[in-house]
Amino acid sequence: MKYVPLKFAALLLVAVVPASRSTAATEPVLVLNDQDYLEARGLNVMLAHDYYPEGHQGGVGVIQNGLRVATNGDLRLSPTPGQWQPTPVVVGERKVDRTRNEISVRMTYPDPKKNRTGFNPVDYPDLKLSYVVKVQPAPNGFRIVVDLDEPLPREWVGKVGFNFELFPGYLFDKTFQIGARTGTFPRQADGPGGLTDSGYELAPLGQGAKLVVAPESDRQRMTIEAVRGGELELLDGRAQHTNGWFVVRALVPAGVTAGAIEWLVSPHAIPDWLAEPVIQVSQVGYHPKQPKVAVIELDRNDSRRHPVVLYRATGAGLAKVREAAAKEWGRFLRYQYLQFDFSDVTEPGLYVVGYGSQRTHAFKIDADIFERHVWQPTVEYFLPVQMCHMRVNDRYRVWHGLCHVDDALMAPVSHNHFDGYRQGPSTLTQYQPGEHVPGLDRGGWHDAGDYDLRVESQADTVQGLALAWELFHPMLDNTTIDQETRTVDIHRPDGKPDVLQQIEHGVISIVGGYQAMGRLYRGIQDATLKQYTHLGDAATMTDNQVFADRDGRATKVLAAAAVTGLRSEPVIEGLPRLGAPGSADDRWVFTEENARHELAAIAALAAAHRALKGYNDPLADDCLRIARELWGKVKPPRTDPDAAFIPQAAGYPLMRLEAAIELLQSTGDRSYADAIIELGDEIVAHVDRVGWLGARSLALVQDAAYHAKIRQALQEFRTKIDALEKETPYGLPYRPRIWGAGWEVQRFGVEQYFLHRGAPDIFPRDYMLHAINFILGVHPGSNTASFVSGVGAKSVTTAYGVNRGDWSYIPGGVASGTALIRPDFPELLEWPFLWQQTEYCLGHPTSDYVLLILAANDLLNKK
Repeated sequence: MKYVPLKFAALLLVAVVPASRSTAATEPVLVLNDQDYLEARGLNVMLAHDYYPEGHQGGVGVIQNGLRVATNGDLRLSPTPGQWQPTPVVVGERKVDRTRNEISVRMTYPDPKKNRTGFNPVDYPDLKLSYVVKVQPAPNGFRIVVDLDEPLPREWVGKVGFNFELFPGYLFDKTFQIGARTGTFPRQADGPGGLTDSGYELAPLGQGAKLVVAPESDRQRMTIEAVRGGELELLDGRAQHTNGWFVVRALVPAGVTAGAIEWLVSPHAIPDWLAEPVIQVSQVGYHPKQPKVAVIELDRNDSRRHPVVLYRATGAGLAKVREAAAKEWGRFLRYQYLQFDFSDVTEPGLYVVGYGSQRTHAFKIDADIFERHVWQPTVEYFLPVQMCHMRVNDRYRVWHGLCHVDDALMAPVSHNHFDGYRQGPSTLTQYQPGEHVPGLDRGGWHDAGDYDLRVESQADTVQGLALAWELFHPMLDNTTIDQETRTVDIHRPDGKPDVLQQIEHGVISIVGGYQAMGRLYRGIQDATLKQYTHLGDAATMTDNQVFADRDGRATKVLAAAAVTGLRSEPVIEGLPRLGAPGSADDRWVFTEENARHELAAIAALAAAHRALKGYNDPLADDCLRIARELWGKVKPPRTDPDAAFIPQAAGYPLMRLEAAIELLQSTGDRSYADAIIELGDEIVAHVDRVGWLGARSLALVQDAAYHAKIRQALQEFRTKIDALEKETPYGLPYRPRIWGAGWEVQRFGVEQYFLHRGAPDIFPRDYMLHAINFILGVHPGSNTASFVSGVGAKSVTTAYGVNRGDWSYIPGGVASGTALIRPDFPELLEWPFLWQQTEYCLGHPTSDYVLLILAANDLLNKK
């Protein structure tokens, strides 16, 4: 999975009927609230606010006593579907009729925007199905009713069912009762099982008309009864998909339309339930000069107000430093927020904040707070572990063996790959589909929770590290990186700064691809879905061997048979299929014409030239030569394949700005200064997006009119930032989506650093520091973990990295962070299989963090 701005359709059809007023006082009475979902104390029924079923967010969902316990209540075409499997699409708009207390949306199969097309194409079957899902308040809970427009086609009877997913992480130590069967929810997927039309499925955990989930737990007890339709089955969705959930399913009967499915769902709501107060402070601590604001998150029904107490940890225990009333901030998302400002506390030591019965971890206040254990894990562990084409050793552990030395075969033309890569009608190079492309078997980092190399993430990582080196010269040397032997040894210094060695490693991949093909690669990715979903040692993905035919050329994919389906394997002339010795397990290299990616690479290579000069002069020279060549080759895009990543109004001219800045700084060539000056009006028009680049340019461009224009725009932008800061209790703009917004907050922090650096009289350093606190624990929701694994007292340590199958983490990996369950529930689950919450990624998500911490340390410790 990749970090991409998602375009979500509107959502499920749901109709709501008021509950009877005769309901007993102890039973939850669900009503439609101002956020358009059903609510009672301790119980929320989210009615298709989200539509991201592949990420376990969508359909009918339940938040029970503060825990999201169920989701994705909807019709599905297989018992336990996973990613790249058919999902319905909304027809029309989601409507809210408050006079009838009703919400409604209509759903159909197939989805024409996903059916063998789009970013992640899905192979839909030949089925047309339209239906309505209704959710009606009922005594003790709610009803789910499904009405079909027409009866199921005969061939689909027994295949279409209503699925309701239960989150496993809350159930592993809990029990269930279904029919006459009882059991404990298994921690791992256990047999027996067998092959079905939809793949391997485990035998149901139980069947019957009634399921009781966690009967022993007041917080999680829930009863589901099948009133009409097929009987319930309790399934383990992890049989085929490691990231699956438990599934409650009932088949749609033949020959019915109205009331094809009817369930009564009764989640127990604890009477007068209140969420526990949450005190949010940095998991790392604070510099004495930092703003220090503890944010206290309260249930909005909690009218109690306790004094806030700041303690200092001493040899005799906790000593009270201060007690004061918290400042009322107001409502944000579903919570009420208080603030406790202790910025004036500067004496070094260990401190604890208390509110009522709650206490934070002990945190440090000291001037050396960012000097150790904060940015170093990202450089010492995460970047080395992500290094492709290397063996990575760590004392007694091997993170992965030498991998992907057989890179890469040219991808087939006119192909839409399952992971968002698109190859056009030409390879744009001298290489034909299936032909081995040399020069791609060195350098680069695995991109995310998978093993591909994307040119933009390689470039962004290189540029960010190059700027960090240029500005702060971090001399950390704790890793041996040997490009000749292709080995990495963590915790073995080799006399070379680790940051420089990482810059070199990323550049080797970008330069190698350009020198081999005369252009950049778009990406290097697995050919099959079976390879793509690989969890384990990267060295086991390919045989690391390049096979040649009798003419001495690399073997070629038969163009007509290269891809016969989304999950098929490429057919290679003269070679056996995937899995046998000498098989076609090589990755594919994709090419493209993409101005945005080319300009990102120009900026990265130009910045890397400055960093590598004096360290690896031949490679530094290659960087600058290629950057200048590409600058002359880049063409305005006819259509931008990644238009979602940039403002449409900004377009191609602004895409050139950052590349021109880096080239000017590396060469001093006046032509690049002229290009920047020509973009002055564009910078002003889009100062909210590129004002930080305008601030960077001020020290490089000597033009009084340009300076006046940019500074005026920055003054106006500061006013907007000040207004945005007041929208949240966190002192920064935060408008969460389904994906965690941690990486966006980091990017905001980096941009604020350059705004402060370029125009310190206009922009303060505080916004940058607020961003750091957010990443390190001061963020919405009950889970206050640092988003950076292994950094801080509590951090994300079950993360969506390549090792997620081990329920482990890579130190220094930066997770996407707290996501939003629409419209107002922040969530950061301790669960390694939700990419939108805990995935690591290269590019800005990694390099921004390193740069941000180094910048804070530099600014706060300057005399």
